[in-house]
Amino acid sequence: MEAVLAKYENQINVFSEFLEDLPDTDEPVWVLGECYNAKTEKTELLSDVHSRLWFTYRKKFSPIGGTGPSSDAGWGCMLRCGQMILAQALVCSQLGRAWRWRAEGGQPEEYHRILHCFLDRKDSCYSIQQMAQMGVGEGKSVGEWYGPNTVAQVLKKLALFDDWNSLAVYVSMDNTVVIEDIKKQCRQASSESSLRPRPCGWQEPFTSGETPEQACSHTGGNRATTCPQSHSDWRPLLLVIPLRMGINHINPVYIQALKECFKMPQSCGVLGGKPNLAYYFIGFVGEELIYLDPHTTQSAVEAEAGSGVDDQSYHCLRSPRRMKITNLDPSVALGFFCKSEDDFDSWCNLVQQEIQMKRNLRMFELVDNHPPHWPPFVPPTKPEVQTTGAEFIESTDKLFESEEEFEILNV
Repeated sequence: MEAVLAKYENQINVFSEFLEDLPDTDEPVWVLGECYNAKTEKTELLSDVHSRLWFTYRKKFSPIGGTGPSSDAGWGCMLRCGQMILAQALVCSQLGRAWRWRAEGGQPEEYHRILHCFLDRKDSCYSIQQMAQMGVGEGKSVGEWYGPNTVAQVLKKLALFDDWNSLAVYVSMDNTVVIEDIKKQCRQASSESSLRPRPCGWQEPFTSGETPEQACSHTGGNRATTCPQSHSDWRPLLLVIPLRMGINHINPVYIQALKECFKMPQSCGVLGGKPNLAYYFIGFVGEELIYLDPHTTQSAVEAEAGSGVDDQSYHCLRSPRRMKITNLDPSVALGFFCKSEDDFDSWCNLVQQEIQMKRNLRMFELVDNHPPHWPPFVPPTKPEVQTTGAEFIESTDKLFESEEEFEILNV
């Protein structure tokens, strides 16, 4: 049955290629903060889209939890979209937004290290196995469909074990982004990371049964010397803002503000989609959103520790797909990446100018100080336990979580 569904899915996807070519338009095409002319810059536009890491359904990987499913087809699309938004943040952090993938190979070492973090194996820190087991702590059984808010919470917890990337993941609550809390988290995290050496270059191979911390701290190969600590007082930030922009359909008053988010240099994409179909949105043209679709089932890729990855299946080489903005389910999660504190301050200014001051109905609130009626903000820290992810201690964020508020609606 799984093979039949996968074949049917792939036939739909191949047919869709004929329907999804880039439009012949004079309107600008925006992709993660970059603007293109579809007529004169088509090659550059496609190179940008093809360079994004594309995570899809996979089959024939090691069973989740040892006895669970060996494929995520039919239920893992939002997890795959979460992988894509996180991978985009890591690429921007390690390689820069201007980096482009080359099909002929010759990718930098950091690229392969990033890709190793997402391989479908239990000892890769952002693998489908780690994400699904971490979701158990968020009240989701392995094989159950996720909403954008739950995926954001899973990414936040897994990032605590990633010493190499040292990424701070902040997930907003109650449609409110608190500047004071973000700066506290990024500065506190940077101070913590300076107390331990961070590996650079290739590290020794994975071993089975590793914790997420061990899986994230190396990606295979020969042990390298540790590199000097950065004296930066800011840990790179992935900011995720779960929102509900309507009841059953997106409220048109939010559409222009959503477009403005894709124009920001800090844009890291949007998690969302249609009922029970998750997509990773990376831009827009006119009244259509551009997205990467995880609903293609491919075989899991095997890679030796410390070696390069056969990465052809991790880049979508067809023309980018599009859908009408008005067809978007109102439950989404916005993503932004800020490498430095100045970058974050710049993002705050853009939000105030382009979203808060120009819109009668705001998508979300941006406030300077922690609301006094909220519980005190405690930056997330790595649990002092050795665990596989399914047993991680619960977060105080549960005080504000209402999964129904952010889940993509069922039809």
